[in-house]
Amino acid sequence: MRKITSFILRTIPRKYLQRISPVVMKILGFINKGNNVECTVCGSRYKKFLPYGRLVSRENALCPNCLSLERHRLMYLYLKEKTNFFTAPLRVLHIAPEHCFIKKFMAMQNLTYITADLESPLAMVKMDIHDILFEENYFDVVFCNHVMEHVQNDIKAMKEIYRVLKPGGWAIIQSPLLSAGNTFEDSSITDPKEREKIYGQDDHVRSYGKDYGQRLASAGFEVVEDDFVLTLPKDIITRYALPAEEIIYFCKKV
Repeated sequence: MRKITSFILRTIPRKYLQRISPVVMKILGFINKGNNVECTVCGSRYKKFLPYGRLVSRENALCPNCLSLERHRLMYLYLKEKTNFFTAPLRVLHIAPEHCFIKKFMAMQNLTYITADLESPLAMVKMDIHDILFEENYFDVVFCNHVMEHVQNDIKAMKEIYRVLKPGGWAIIQSPLLSAGNTFEDSSITDPKEREKIYGQDDHVRSYGKDYGQRLASAGFEVVEDDFVLTLPKDIITRYALPAEEIIYFCKKV
């Protein structure tokens, strides 16, 4: 199962996966019903979550119902525990929206919720993150997860997010951190196989390291690198199948 999952993720384009995967997952979820793990986003319970991963498939990762992964379940819990996202009237921009969040956030009466992406069929607005199609100081909240490692000019994209946030607004901007040192990027690396070898995916253009928070701060943000998951009891981490060490990058426009 793990090898099949990795093969599918590496060979089928994301925009097609987003359309067909919900149907397939419903079937697998029915087979896997149980009460050992629970999704923070949709509340579904299973014997265990499904495996997921492009190069190395992780066990107990993907919720069959809403398609949340470990990082999504952590982010949802973080929003509930440490922000005003579920209570305040907020205008929200969600860049490259994750399937697990879209219906949930659209149904929330306190939000004006807008999704945007260059290619995704799930997004309301077609938009290049290097040139966000909204005026400055427009949004209270921006989500942009696992995007910066794909874009040609990440600092410009970060500055665009900063521009459209209101003063006092905040963003969560997550990316995989693969380097033990600082961020590595080399524009001369264009071969997909070489990119996969060096960056972890053939459509990545850099590998972020311990300086990721500094790069976000260079765009103007006040950045809190929140180790929220490390404060949680072990039984909560196990119950919700959360990532062991994921840092939440909470970026505020002051």
